[in-house]
Amino acid sequence: MRTITQTSFGGTDVLEQVDVPSPEPSAGEVRIAVGAIGVNPLDVAVREGWYPMIGEPPFTLGWDVAGTVDALGDGVTDFAVGDRVFGMPRLPGAGNTYAEQVVVPAAELLATPDWLDDAHAAALPLVAHTAYRSIVEIAQLQPGQRVLVQAAGGGVGHVAVQLAKTLGAEVVATASAGKVDFVRGLGADQVIDYREQDFATLLSDVDLVIDPFGGESVGRSLAVVRDGGVVASLLDVREEDVVAAKERGIELNRVRIVPSRAALQAVVDLMAADRLAVHVSGRFPLAQAGAAHDELGRGVVGKLVLVP
Repeated sequence: MRTITQTSFGGTDVLEQVDVPSPEPSAGEVRIAVGAIGVNPLDVAVREGWYPMIGEPPFTLGWDVAGTVDALGDGVTDFAVGDRVFGMPRLPGAGNTYAEQVVVPAAELLATPDWLDDAHAAALPLVAHTAYRSIVEIAQLQPGQRVLVQAAGGGVGHVAVQLAKTLGAEVVATASAGKVDFVRGLGADQVIDYREQDFATLLSDVDLVIDPFGGESVGRSLAVVRDGGVVASLLDVREEDVVAAKERGIELNRVRIVPSRAALQAVVDLMAADRLAVHVSGRFPLAQAGAAHDELGRGVVGKLVLVP
C-alpha cells in the first residue's frame, strides 16, 4: 500500500510517498481501506517539529480518517468486513492515517451513517471532539450565555459556532474578510473582521472564549471574559496568564482531547437533525499531501481532505 512518511522535520518537501506492506490488525483492532483523511493544523505542526507530540521521525502523519473495514483483529464484534467507519485513532499517539490502509482500535470508531460520505466523515472527528470538549464538557455552556469563537471560519471554529448556537448561546465570531459571510451563515450573531477591528476593544463580559492560538493571544481573550468565565485555549498557555485567570476566578483550560465515541456521536446526531454541518472546501490526492498543507497555511474555509 502507499503511505506518506517523513524522515525529518521540515517543510512540505519532507513528505514522501512510499510503498509499504499492508498492516495487519491485532486483537481489538480493525484495518480500514481508507476513503478519505482529514487535514488539520495539528498535522502541519507535527510535520514541522514545533509540536513534536509523536517523537522524532520517521513517522506517518494523520488522525482523522474514514473508510471501509477490510480486516478484523481477534475479538472485534462491533464491526464486520465491509462496514463503513470513521474516527480519530490513537490521539495523542500516532494515528498514521496518511495511508491507503490503517489499523485502528475498534473502540475508537463509529459506524458511518449512510447519509454521510467519506470526505465529510473524515473532516469531522478532530474538530468535533475539540468543539464538544470546549463547549459542552469544559464550559458546560447554558442557553443565553455569550461565546466568542476566534478563527470561526476554520475547522474547529466553524463547528464551534454551530454547536454553541444549538445550545442557545449568543455567538460572537472573528474571521477574515473573505470568511465573514460564511461565518454569518453558520448562525453567528456578530462577526468581527479581525484585520479591521480588535475584539478586545469591542467586547466584555463574555462567558466563554475559544482561543485557537494560545500564547500571547490568551491575554487578549482573558480581557473580554467575565470574572468566573472560561477560556478554552487550543494551544499552550503562559504561566502569567494562568496566574491572571486564577485571580479572577476564570477557568483557563488548555484543551486536550482523546478519542470519544460519545462526543463524536453527539455531533453526528446534530448533523442528522440538520442542526450542524462540516464544510469541506477542498480535496487532494494522497500524493499531494504537501499541497494540502500549503493550502491550509493560506487559510481555508472549513476543512481539507486527502483522498487516496
